[in-house]
Amino acid sequence: MTRKFFVCGNWKMNGSKKSIGELIQTLNTAKLDPNVEVVCAAPAIYLELTRSELDPKFSVAAQNCYIVPSGGFTGEISPAMIKDCGVNWVILGHSERRHVFGESDELIGQKTAHALENGLGVIACIGEKLDEREGGITEKVVFAQTKVIADNVKDWSKVVLAYEPVWAIGTGKTASPQQAQEVHDKLREWLKTNVSEAVANSVRIIYGGSVTGGTCKELASQKDVDGFLVGGASLKPEFIDIINAKA
Repeated sequence: MTRKFFVCGNWKMNGSKKSIGELIQTLNTAKLDPNVEVVCAAPAIYLELTRSELDPKFSVAAQNCYIVPSGGFTGEISPAMIKDCGVNWVILGHSERRHVFGESDELIGQKTAHALENGLGVIACIGEKLDEREGGITEKVVFAQTKVIADNVKDWSKVVLAYEPVWAIGTGKTASPQQAQEVHDKLREWLKTNVSEAVANSVRIIYGGSVTGGTCKELASQKDVDGFLVGGASLKPEFIDIINAKA
């Protein structure tokens, strides 16, 4: 089964109206591989601006959401609000949400369920820290994180799994193509055993962790790497090269 290559640029807490406008202009005029699904995850305050100015061939994602439609939750946004801005994706479980803001597997599972119930696609992030990899428990960690997400998914066609080793995010270190492929392959086996063979074959598993124009081609050549979740490089012209990694 052919899985459509999927590249999401996670702008994190970066940008201004001016710089985002320039980035959008670069994307709108770039020559891109038409066989790639591209999503841009803008800061919440710029979601509507991004959606209104970005070419419709691109999708837009929020970087987070909460577990209820509305209420007394200062600083949070809901899937309903995200949809109201014309945005159809959300990133959940990013390592920065887990390890900087203390979000638990359980909360990420609840967010996944609520986002999917309200019609958003979910880019669900999983990944191990350096001490966990060095301790030989990478699989144990990523399988446990994946299980909580899987327990909250009814329709896998709306889910992209993003494997991002925490030790490779913003550090300049990248998992080798072989390390990435190995974990993606194990994740697919886990889905086959614990969800279904059909889901294992169809769900896209993307790699995140200091992906650059220099590392993307070899990573993209791995048979179970179905795209990228790109941080800092998504704010630079090399993002175009990353989108075109399979071309």
